[in-house]
Amino acid sequence: MYWLILFIAGLFEVAWAIGLKYTEGFSKLWPSVFTVICMIISMGLLAYVVKYLPVGTAYAVWTGIGAVGTAILGIILFNESKEIIRVFFIFLIIVGIVGLKIFSGQPD
Repeated sequence: MYWLILFIAGLFEVAWAIGLKYTEGFSKLWPSVFTVICMIISMGLLAYVVKYLPVGTAYAVWTGIGAVGTAILGIILFNESKEIIRVFFIFLIIVGIVGLKIFSGQPD
């Protein structure tokens, strides 16, 4: 269950990272409100799971989910580079996340 909560926290991290683009430097009200709410939820969920999972593992997975999700949405939404080498390194982040989950020795 903690891993599912961590995954959801990571999705909220993606949401606030993408939301930052739409805030235009926090100059737009509703995108800014959305972004701040997502930040609070993401951090709150992360804070909860680090009580049960190793902080280093949880943080690495959380940031990994955020990095992968943000990079993929950047490609889709903002026409960012889709060079094969960039996609390969995004894939490596995914491999790292899966490896941390498999070898963390922590309960689901």
